[in-house]
Amino acid sequence: MRRGPLFEWEGREYRFEEKNADWYWALGIIATAGSIASILFGNMLLGLVIVAAAISIAIAAAKRPRVHRFAIHEDGVSIDDSLYPFESMLHFSVLEYIDETLPPSLSIKTKHLLAPHLLIPIVGHDPVEIYEYVSLHLPEGRHDESVMDRISELFRI
Repeated sequence: MRRGPLFEWEGREYRFEEKNADWYWALGIIATAGSIASILFGNMLLGLVIVAAAISIAIAAAKRPRVHRFAIHEDGVSIDDSLYPFESMLHFSVLEYIDETLPPSLSIKTKHLLAPHLLIPIVGHDPVEIYEYVSLHLPEGRHDESVMDRISELFRI
């Protein structure tokens, strides 16, 4: 029987930035120009893909982040109702950002095919305590920002 969590907190998936109407207009103009150009060059399928991608980006940009419950147990890390055991993890790192408005994050690389990287914001707990506890179970590894993290930050999605 699993005992209660050693650390437990709630946090948002990502930092949400409200988009103004100009952002959506710019997205629409770029998507329209790209799809018209691809149709003029005889590539109807690419035009449809550009329109579908623009709609997907607009929907994702308007979506507000969910609040998740994070917990660290003796046998692993849980996000909401999903438990990720330490045995299924490769290595971890605690990331601290230059931007003071961003909380530190626990970054974990896993063996899971569908969740190879967990990035958990640390809210309301000392990141050093979490680092010390997780380091008893996992080796520390290098965790750089991914290309997708950089692209989403660039476009503020």
